[in-house]
Amino acid sequence: MTAYDPPASAVESVVAAALAEDAPWGDISSEAAIPADATATARVVSRSTGILAGGLALQLAFTTADEHLRVERLRDDGTPLAPGTVIAEIEGPARGILLGERVALNLAQRLSGVATLTRAYVDAVAGTSARIVDTRKTTPGLRMLEKAAVRASGARNHRFSLSDAVMLKDNHLAVLMAQGLDVTEAIRTVRARIPHTTHLEVEIDRLDQLAGVLAAEPDTIMLDNFPLADLREAVALIGGRAITEASGGVTLDTVRAIAETGVDVISVGALTHSAPSLDLGLDIEL
Repeated sequence: MTAYDPPASAVESVVAAALAEDAPWGDISSEAAIPADATATARVVSRSTGILAGGLALQLAFTTADEHLRVERLRDDGTPLAPGTVIAEIEGPARGILLGERVALNLAQRLSGVATLTRAYVDAVAGTSARIVDTRKTTPGLRMLEKAAVRASGARNHRFSLSDAVMLKDNHLAVLMAQGLDVTEAIRTVRARIPHTTHLEVEIDRLDQLAGVLAAEPDTIMLDNFPLADLREAVALIGGRAITEASGGVTLDTVRAIAETGVDVISVGALTHSAPSLDLGLDIEL
């Protein structure tokens, strides 16, 4: 285990499901072509420049495919990669290596792609006070792994699930306000219903909504799709009384200017929903 590995149980579950999907009745190609007692050495190598993530998933894909395989991880998650960088070495039954290869590469490539894109956003706001965070726009079943890849790249995680924090969006507030409450009363009603340890965040998409929300004293105010000028004004009006979060359509071209408005947090769905996979390959020697 390394510092950025997700919980092993979460990775084991993903790997088991992926192997069952990829070889539900075994690897009939290898069983027909490769002698049962054949052994091999293989190396997982980066074919491009990026940031490594998913090392534990890669390791467990092989050792779950065949418990007799030995996997040595040569680079930790968060490590910069160049073409030709050897990430891991695998030794043991050749059939086992071939059985685990596709699942190992699929997961490591996907997670390294998330890490690589995330690092680009982190670098883009370097020197500002803003932190980059992810969202819940993750691949179903891979959230724990993708959020670990985000952390490995120097960014932070937003809430993991709907169970972790209260986030009031426009639809929540619309239902509450339909009961005759104004926005301040609606938020205070929610605050009264939750434990004092539960974080309360409220989303707004117009500057004229800010006063009523701020009066209710939420922990975080999300400023969704605000123009830069309105972001600066909102940050000044909030004046440190709540954490400020900018969100909505953030790109690598716009994130620096957003950070320079003084917001505390910038949430970026693209980190996980739009990251291209990093090119990794497996070189085998029989």
